Amino acid sequence: MEAIWILLTLFVLIMLAGVYGVVRGVRAAKRGIDRTVHQARVTVEETRLRARQLAQPGAAGELAQLRLSLRGSMRATGQALQAAAPQDRSLSESLGLFQRLSSHALDLEADLKRLEQEPDRARLAALLPEMRERAQRITHSADSLRWAVQERSHRMAHDDLDSLGREIEMEAGALRHWTAVEPDEPLATPEAGARPGPEAGQAPEPPRPSLGARGNTEPQSWQKPWQKSPRPENTA
Repeated sequence: MEAIWILLTLFVLIMLAGVYGVVRGVRAAKRGIDRTVHQARVTVEETRLRARQLAQPGAAGELAQLRLSLRGSMRATGQALQAAAPQDRSLSESLGLFQRLSSHALDLEADLKRLEQEPDRARLAALLPEMRERAQRITHSADSLRWAVQERSHRMAHDDLDSLGREIEMEAGALRHWTAVEPDEPLATPEAGARPGPEAGQAPEPPRPSLGARGNTEPQSWQKPWQKSPRPENTA
Protein backbone atom coordinates (compact mmCIF):
# COMPACT_ATOMS: atom_id res chain seq x y z
CA MET A 1 0.00 0.00 0.00
CA GLU A 2 2.82 2.41 0.86
CA ALA A 3 4.44 1.69 -2.48
CA ILE A 4 1.24 2.72 -4.29
CA TRP A 5 1.09 6.03 -2.40
CA ILE A 6 4.76 6.68 -3.16
CA LEU A 7 4.17 6.07 -6.87
CA LEU A 8 1.12 8.33 -6.87
CA THR A 9 3.09 11.07 -5.11
CA LEU A 10 5.92 10.80 -7.62
CA PHE A 11 3.42 10.91 -10.50
CA VAL A 12 1.78 14.05 -9.12
CA LEU A 13 5.16 15.72 -8.61
CA ILE A 14 6.22 14.89 -12.13
CA MET A 15 2.95 16.29 -13.51
CA LEU A 16 3.34 19.49 -11.49
CA ALA A 17 6.95 19.93 -12.67
CA GLY A 18 5.80 19.44 -16.27
CA VAL A 19 3.00 21.96 -15.92
CA TYR A 20 5.37 24.47 -14.28
CA GLY A 21 7.86 24.04 -17.11
CA VAL A 22 5.17 24.52 -19.73
CA VAL A 23 3.87 27.66 -18.02
CA ARG A 24 7.35 29.14 -17.80
CA GLY A 25 7.96 28.35 -21.44
CA VAL A 26 4.70 29.98 -22.49
CA ARG A 27 5.45 33.09 -20.43
CA ALA A 28 8.96 33.35 -21.86
CA ALA A 29 7.60 32.96 -25.38
CA LYS A 30 4.95 35.60 -24.69
CA ARG A 31 7.59 38.02 -23.39
CA GLY A 32 9.68 37.40 -26.49
CA ILE A 33 6.69 38.03 -28.76
CA ASP A 34 5.75 41.19 -26.86
CA ARG A 35 9.32 42.45 -27.08
CA THR A 36 9.44 41.78 -30.80
CA VAL A 37 6.10 43.49 -31.38
CA HIS A 38 7.19 46.51 -29.32
CA GLN A 39 10.44 46.83 -31.24
CA ALA A 40 8.55 46.58 -34.51
CA ARG A 41 6.16 49.32 -33.43
CA VAL A 42 9.03 51.56 -32.35
CA THR A 43 10.76 51.04 -35.70
CA VAL A 44 7.61 51.84 -37.64
CA GLU A 45 6.90 54.93 -35.50
CA GLU A 46 10.40 56.32 -35.87
CA THR A 47 10.37 55.70 -39.61
CA ARG A 48 7.13 57.67 -39.82
CA LEU A 49 8.62 60.51 -37.76
CA ARG A 50 11.69 60.72 -40.00
CA ALA A 51 9.48 60.88 -43.04
CA ARG A 52 7.36 63.63 -41.47
CA GLN A 53 10.45 65.55 -40.43
CA LEU A 54 11.61 65.65 -44.04
CA ALA A 55 8.25 66.05 -45.73
CA GLN A 56 6.60 68.62 -43.43
CA PRO A 57 8.68 71.69 -42.71
CA GLY A 58 7.75 74.12 -39.99
CA ALA A 59 6.09 73.26 -36.69
CA ALA A 60 5.01 69.75 -37.73
CA GLY A 61 8.52 68.82 -38.81
CA GLU A 62 10.00 70.26 -35.63
CA LEU A 63 7.62 68.20 -33.50
CA ALA A 64 8.79 65.06 -35.27
CA GLN A 65 12.43 66.09 -34.76
CA LEU A 66 11.84 66.68 -31.03
CA ARG A 67 10.27 63.25 -30.60
CA LEU A 68 13.13 61.57 -32.45
CA SER A 69 15.84 63.30 -30.42
CA LEU A 70 13.98 62.56 -27.16
CA ARG A 71 13.57 58.88 -28.02
CA GLY A 72 17.16 58.46 -29.14
CA SER A 73 18.66 60.11 -26.06
CA MET A 74 16.52 58.17 -23.59
CA ARG A 75 17.09 54.84 -25.36
CA ALA A 76 20.88 55.29 -25.49
CA THR A 77 21.04 56.27 -21.80
CA GLY A 78 18.90 53.32 -20.75
CA GLN A 79 21.08 50.90 -22.69
CA ALA A 80 24.26 52.36 -21.17
CA LEU A 81 22.88 52.00 -17.63
CA GLN A 82 21.64 48.45 -18.21
CA ALA A 83 25.03 47.42 -19.58
CA ALA A 84 27.05 48.96 -16.74
CA ALA A 85 24.78 48.24 -13.76
CA PRO A 86 25.64 44.51 -13.35
CA GLN A 87 29.35 45.33 -12.97
CA ASP A 88 28.93 48.50 -10.89
CA ARG A 89 26.68 48.33 -7.83
CA SER A 90 27.02 52.06 -7.23
CA LEU A 91 24.78 52.82 -10.22
CA SER A 92 21.62 51.99 -8.29
CA GLU A 93 21.00 55.67 -7.57
CA SER A 94 21.62 56.52 -11.21
CA LEU A 95 19.02 53.95 -12.22
CA GLY A 96 16.51 55.56 -9.87
CA LEU A 97 17.20 59.00 -11.35
CA PHE A 98 16.79 57.63 -14.84
CA GLN A 99 13.41 56.14 -13.94
CA ARG A 100 12.25 59.54 -12.73
CA LEU A 101 13.57 61.17 -15.89
CA SER A 102 11.79 58.54 -17.98
CA SER A 103 8.48 59.58 -16.45
CA HIS A 104 9.02 63.16 -17.62
CA ALA A 105 10.09 61.90 -21.05
CA LEU A 106 6.93 59.82 -21.41
CA ASP A 107 4.76 62.80 -20.43
CA LEU A 108 6.51 64.99 -23.00
CA GLU A 109 6.20 62.27 -25.63
CA ALA A 110 2.45 62.15 -25.05
CA ASP A 111 2.15 65.95 -25.25
CA LEU A 112 4.14 66.08 -28.49
CA LYS A 113 2.01 63.32 -29.98
CA ARG A 114 -1.18 65.22 -29.12
CA LEU A 115 0.20 68.41 -30.68
CA GLU A 116 0.71 66.55 -33.95
CA GLN A 117 -3.08 66.29 -34.18
CA GLU A 118 -3.66 69.97 -33.32
CA PRO A 119 -5.49 71.63 -36.22
CA ASP A 120 -4.91 75.16 -34.94
CA ARG A 121 -1.51 76.17 -36.31
CA ALA A 122 -1.40 79.32 -34.21
CA ARG A 123 -1.85 77.37 -31.00
CA LEU A 124 0.76 74.87 -32.17
CA ALA A 125 3.26 77.66 -32.82
CA ALA A 126 2.55 79.16 -29.37
CA LEU A 127 3.09 75.89 -27.52
CA LEU A 128 6.13 74.78 -29.51
CA PRO A 129 8.76 76.87 -27.60
CA GLU A 130 7.69 75.33 -24.29
CA MET A 131 7.85 71.84 -25.75
CA ARG A 132 11.25 72.57 -27.22
CA GLU A 133 12.55 73.80 -23.86
CA ARG A 134 11.24 70.71 -22.02
CA ALA A 135 12.74 68.39 -24.63
CA GLN A 136 16.13 70.11 -24.40
CA ARG A 137 16.18 69.84 -20.60
CA ILE A 138 15.29 66.14 -20.64
CA THR A 139 17.74 65.24 -23.41
CA HIS A 140 20.50 67.25 -21.71
CA SER A 141 19.93 65.40 -18.42
CA ALA A 142 19.85 62.04 -20.19
CA ASP A 143 22.99 62.82 -22.16
CA SER A 144 24.84 63.99 -19.03
CA LEU A 145 23.91 60.81 -17.18
CA ARG A 146 24.94 58.62 -20.12
CA TRP A 147 28.27 60.38 -20.59
CA ALA A 148 29.04 60.12 -16.87
CA VAL A 149 28.29 56.38 -16.91
CA GLN A 150 30.46 55.86 -19.98
CA GLU A 151 33.35 57.84 -18.51
CA ARG A 152 33.08 55.89 -15.26
CA SER A 153 33.11 52.57 -17.13
CA HIS A 154 36.10 53.63 -19.20
CA ARG A 155 37.97 54.79 -16.09
CA MET A 156 37.27 51.55 -14.25
CA ALA A 157 38.47 49.55 -17.26
CA HIS A 158 41.62 51.71 -17.46
CA ASP A 159 42.40 51.26 -13.75
CA ASP A 160 41.81 47.52 -13.98
CA LEU A 161 44.12 47.32 -17.00
CA ASP A 162 46.84 49.24 -15.13
CA SER A 163 46.55 46.92 -12.13
CA LEU A 164 46.62 43.88 -14.37
CA GLY A 165 49.71 45.19 -16.16
CA ARG A 166 51.58 45.65 -12.88
CA GLU A 167 50.69 42.15 -11.71
CA ILE A 168 51.84 40.68 -15.02
CA GLU A 169 55.15 42.56 -14.84
CA MET A 170 55.75 41.25 -11.32
CA GLU A 171 54.94 37.70 -12.40
CA ALA A 172 57.15 37.99 -15.47
CA GLY A 173 60.04 39.22 -13.31
CA ALA A 174 59.60 36.31 -10.94
CA LEU A 175 59.53 33.82 -13.84
CA ARG A 176 62.84 35.18 -15.21
CA HIS A 177 64.75 34.32 -11.99
CA TRP A 178 65.53 30.77 -13.09
CA THR A 179 69.35 31.22 -12.43
CA ALA A 180 69.04 32.22 -8.79
CA VAL A 181 71.93 30.93 -6.64
CA GLU A 182 70.88 28.37 -4.12
CA PRO A 183 72.03 28.95 -0.52
CA ASP A 184 75.27 27.14 0.46
CA GLU A 185 74.83 23.88 2.29
CA PRO A 186 76.32 23.79 5.82
CA LEU A 187 79.72 22.12 6.06
CA ALA A 188 79.79 18.71 7.68
CA THR A 189 81.43 18.77 11.12
CA PRO A 190 84.31 16.27 11.59
CA GLU A 191 83.63 13.29 13.78
CA ALA A 192 85.03 13.19 17.27
CA GLY A 193 88.60 11.80 17.37
CA ALA A 194 89.16 12.15 13.67
CA ARG A 195 92.30 14.06 12.72
CA PRO A 196 91.96 16.68 10.04
CA GLY A 197 93.46 15.70 6.76
CA PRO A 198 96.42 17.50 5.21
CA GLU A 199 95.74 20.74 3.58
CA ALA A 200 96.17 21.11 -0.11
CA GLY A 201 99.82 21.65 -1.13
CA GLN A 202 101.33 20.28 2.10
CA ALA A 203 103.12 16.95 2.39
CA PRO A 204 101.96 14.62 5.14
CA GLU A 205 104.22 14.39 8.19
CA PRO A 206 106.05 11.03 8.66
CA PRO A 207 104.80 8.95 11.56
CA ARG A 208 106.72 9.43 14.75
CA PRO A 209 108.30 6.26 16.22
CA SER A 210 106.95 5.22 19.54
CA LEU A 211 109.24 5.15 22.60
CA GLY A 212 111.13 1.91 23.01
CA ALA A 213 110.76 0.92 19.40
CA ARG A 214 113.92 -0.29 17.66
CA GLY A 215 115.24 2.13 15.15
CA ASN A 216 115.63 0.96 11.63
CA THR A 217 119.35 1.17 10.71
CA GLU A 218 118.90 -0.01 7.15
CA PRO A 219 118.94 2.72 4.56
CA GLN A 220 115.57 3.46 3.14
CA SER A 221 114.94 3.63 -0.53
CA TRP A 222 114.02 7.23 -0.32
CA GLN A 223 117.28 8.24 1.45
CA LYS A 224 120.18 9.62 -0.49
CA PRO A 225 123.58 7.84 -0.19
CA TRP A 226 125.12 10.53 1.94
CA GLN A 227 122.20 10.34 4.28
CA LYS A 228 122.79 6.71 5.22
CA SER A 229 123.35 6.16 8.89
CA PRO A 230 126.96 5.12 9.76
CA ARG A 231 127.40 1.58 10.89
CA PRO A 232 128.31 1.22 14.56
CA GLU A 233 131.98 0.37 15.29
CA ASN A 234 132.99 -2.89 16.85
CA THR A 235 133.69 -2.22 20.48
CA ALA A 236 134.97 -5.68 21.12
